[in-house]
Amino acid sequence: MAGRRWIGRRWSARRWIEHWDPEDEAFWAATGERIARRNLFFSVLCEHIGFSVWTLWSVLVLFMGPEYGLSPADKFLLTSMVTLVGAVVRVPYTFAVALFGGRNWTIVSAGLLLVPTVAAFVVMEPGTSFATFLWVGLLAGVGGGNFASSMTNINAFFPMRKKGWALGLNAGGGNVGVPVIQLAALAVIGASGGPRVLLGIYIPLVVVAAVLAALFMDNLATVKNDTGAAVDAAKDPHTWIMAFLYVGTFGSFIGYSFAFGQVLTSQFGRTPLQAAYLTFIGPLLGSLIRPVGGRLADRYGGARITLWNFVAMAAATAALIAAGMRGSLPLFVAVFVVLFALSGLGNGSTYKMVPGIFQARALARGLVGEAAAAQARRLSGAAMGLIGAVGALGGVGINLAFRQSFLTRGTGTAAFVAFLVFYGAAFVVTYAVYLRPPGGERTAAGPATVGAEPRLSHAEV
Repeated sequence: MAGRRWIGRRWSARRWIEHWDPEDEAFWAATGERIARRNLFFSVLCEHIGFSVWTLWSVLVLFMGPEYGLSPADKFLLTSMVTLVGAVVRVPYTFAVALFGGRNWTIVSAGLLLVPTVAAFVVMEPGTSFATFLWVGLLAGVGGGNFASSMTNINAFFPMRKKGWALGLNAGGGNVGVPVIQLAALAVIGASGGPRVLLGIYIPLVVVAAVLAALFMDNLATVKNDTGAAVDAAKDPHTWIMAFLYVGTFGSFIGYSFAFGQVLTSQFGRTPLQAAYLTFIGPLLGSLIRPVGGRLADRYGGARITLWNFVAMAAATAALIAAGMRGSLPLFVAVFVVLFALSGLGNGSTYKMVPGIFQARALARGLVGEAAAAQARRLSGAAMGLIGAVGALGGVGINLAFRQSFLTRGTGTAAFVAFLVFYGAAFVVTYAVYLRPPGGERTAAGPATVGAEPRLSHAEV
């Protein structure tokens, strides 16, 4: 196993860990947990910066007043395209961990964040064409890819019994990058600073994140050269079922993160500074509660938590429609914050479901013990990247729905009606596939590990 030793005043590191068996409790207690937690910490840091860069334009548009010549529809289109690129690049980022190693790719993916931040610094001024803003904004999409590679990498480090907590913490810590950049923007706007001040803060942070990944992270040889896992995961129908559910949880979180400030300025007439005072609250709570969703799923089962979470999201959306029709800003903001929190809770529970599903599939096919656990790690890690990519497309749909709603109705109400229908459909799918007893019986095939949902009533589809 790889280790680190102090030689003089410098670290000498063997970057590849050849043996990794987190399900072995003795191995985990002796060395595995310490190494896994260290990699988790620096993974969270790099993913955090990645999310900040991905959602950069959700705050840059708040700086873009009338002198920039952009309509609300232009701004929604801009943020939609940034979200789209972030979703698409998650697919190759998933393969990258197996091709290059988790540590190596974290260094590269963190370094790539310099491209969109420096480019935005150059063009961010009145008089720049919308087409230029659009092309530069698309570059920020690379920040969205960091999530897929980070989750795939961290999934391999932790045992099944710890995955809900670890994946929730990894994703939640990354998601916090959204409210952090919104808070940074609030501070810059409040100090009468321009957008280049904000960009100037993040450029050195990108460099620091890449350097720390190089110094303190490891590659797992057991993950290297297994690009076929993504192909196998793509053939499994449960990958795409979970992707659909993730559209409702993470797609909501990232879509609302991009759109919240614009909805406040367009529908309720808030100034950029007034909007900035409010926009960070929802993403912050949604990020912080994500590990709680994972922890609850560890204990009670991911499918159960996800099912009732969609009920709550639908109820919150109905309340948002009522608040918007009444023109009540306090109620609208309060319920929107609740919806953010629910999306974060659902993010944690849905991602906990993924390794449980593939563990159950492995057991159903006759694998036992470490063989079943290894197969589950292999496929669930690959599936997470694909699920994350499709889920992020939900953010594209949310911003396009808001754009169309404001173009045709002047408010976001029609968009919220569409979201309400989707949450209802997600509830039905969750129950039908993962909780409905097969053949009317009260039993279902599933893994023996605690909380490793789902109940696979339709496992062999």
